[in-house]
Amino acid sequence: MEPSKIDVSSFANLDETATEHVHLELNVDFSASKIYGSASISGCVLKDGASAVVLDTNHLDIKAVFLKKGDKFVHAKNQLSAPHRVFGTALSVSLIDTSAGDKFVIYIEYATTTDGCAIQFLAPEQTLGKKHPYLFTQCQPIYARSLFPCQDSPSAKISYSASIRVPKPLTALMSAIATGRHDDGGFSVFKFEQKTTIPSYLVALVVGNLATAKISDRCAVWSEPEIIDACAWEFSEMERMLQTAEELITPYQWGRYDLLVLPPSFPFGGMENPCLTFVTPTLLAGDRSLTDVIAHEIAHSWSGNLVTAKNWEHFWLNEGWTTYFERKIIARIRGEDARQLSLALGYIGLKNDIDLYGEDNLLTALVPKLDGIDPDDAYSRVPYEKGSLLIYHLEQLFDPVVWNHISKMYIREFEGKSIVTSDFYNFLKRYVNHYLDEDAEKKLDTINWDAWFTMPGMPPVEFKFDERPQQVAIDLANKWWADRDATIKPINYPLEQFDELLTPQKVLFLNSIKDKGTVPHEMLTAIDKIYNLSSSGNCEVRFSWLVLALANSYEAVFDNAVAMLREQGRMKYTRPLYRAMSASSEKGKALAVKTFNSYRDCYHPICTRMVASDLGL
Repeated sequence: MEPSKIDVSSFANLDETATEHVHLELNVDFSASKIYGSASISGCVLKDGASAVVLDTNHLDIKAVFLKKGDKFVHAKNQLSAPHRVFGTALSVSLIDTSAGDKFVIYIEYATTTDGCAIQFLAPEQTLGKKHPYLFTQCQPIYARSLFPCQDSPSAKISYSASIRVPKPLTALMSAIATGRHDDGGFSVFKFEQKTTIPSYLVALVVGNLATAKISDRCAVWSEPEIIDACAWEFSEMERMLQTAEELITPYQWGRYDLLVLPPSFPFGGMENPCLTFVTPTLLAGDRSLTDVIAHEIAHSWSGNLVTAKNWEHFWLNEGWTTYFERKIIARIRGEDARQLSLALGYIGLKNDIDLYGEDNLLTALVPKLDGIDPDDAYSRVPYEKGSLLIYHLEQLFDPVVWNHISKMYIREFEGKSIVTSDFYNFLKRYVNHYLDEDAEKKLDTINWDAWFTMPGMPPVEFKFDERPQQVAIDLANKWWADRDATIKPINYPLEQFDELLTPQKVLFLNSIKDKGTVPHEMLTAIDKIYNLSSSGNCEVRFSWLVLALANSYEAVFDNAVAMLREQGRMKYTRPLYRAMSASSEKGKALAVKTFNSYRDCYHPICTRMVASDLGL
């Protein structure tokens, strides 16, 4: 089966048919680790003579396929293609005598299987309460097709509704507005509706023993009951962040903005599922120091969810804009210094990822070619940081006030649509030509667009961020480095000096030491003892400390590193920790493999696959 002409990561015939609405009637069976039921798929024909609707599936058990004719459903002629290792199996449902504009409704009975990557089922012992099972989905980038048959491409935007039947006393939530609940014997049936059109990767489901706490009239936090109070306190700024985003961009269009704190195996920091952002519990630092992730996910309510990249080659349109908006939100709340510090750390992270991939690796281009490539294999900080640096560069070029207006116009121009990079570029050219002067046009012409979009490696311009918020961390690192061969006296390095640093400054301090060269183990011992790094409850600080120590083959942290790998499955931490442990020494390499084999079944399937690849297993 040939990939789509619009999206090389999909088999759907996106140029011939368009899905418009999906209704799901699903039952959750924890005993068999599966979901079963039906998907009713409504859409229209785009091209005269279209002979089929081609849908993406992956590891789904298709039971029966029906096509609506008049007021009745009849068995539809259908065919499954040979499975592709990455992209799954195409389901072709035959149509007869079609013309552009014709409507169709396809009804599919199916069940998920344990080989799909969209759903992670957790046993009771993997939850905090230890009494009830739990499941959550992760459909980005191409895993919606293992949750339900669909045109699994961000170019295809759908509304959806759902009825989810779950065993009592569990609760179901989705990336939609809850519209009702009723009892069905020993089960509860939850109903949902998402009227705003979204790509398939934003369809999300969670089922578990869940509690909620109100933050504002439109914001609430959900989690297991055992941590609901801690979550409500940690994320109490949600409403303020949402209001700030509205001031910077446009009014919020999704009705509710709720937050779900998942179990530790959730593989990402956050996932921008509309109406219900999923986040990792590693954000629970106890001091609200890691809530920038929430600003990022809130920003996705515009860039990504309203204005969506048409396919995964243009992923930067989602993440670059969102990272830019995230930092604008943080600057409005905490000051420009906080944004400058985040930019500096992001730049370091971008360089690290490009060094990891190789500066000539075409996957480090802002718009990479993904023919035959799993989008997950191209995942890095490039679309986030390189993309946001382009937007930041444009802001500096045109003036922040002017660029703020351009940003609002960009969202209004494309909301509800899926676009590619040329749409962004052409919009910018039109705006500058129409609203700005000749000087602005000349500024636009100075940009090497080809270098930004298609060339691998670091951005084609140099960036210099405000060094003042960085300096305190760099000065402290320099002081330690100067004393590296001396007897460290704790009186010269008071704990209060470190505790007063912001989390990004602490991370910068540790990264600066790592980048200086080989660190004596005596110095590492002193840093850990004085600053209590191994016992830090802040995952960013703990992770940065472990990476520094492992980079210097400091085996005293092996137990702590194993503990962090056991306690959570967030890929931001898990993948680099496994790589760092494996590279630290022969003993570390053996320990990394042993640790992964011990806990691989506890991780999300996406994380398991990526770590196995990292370790060469």
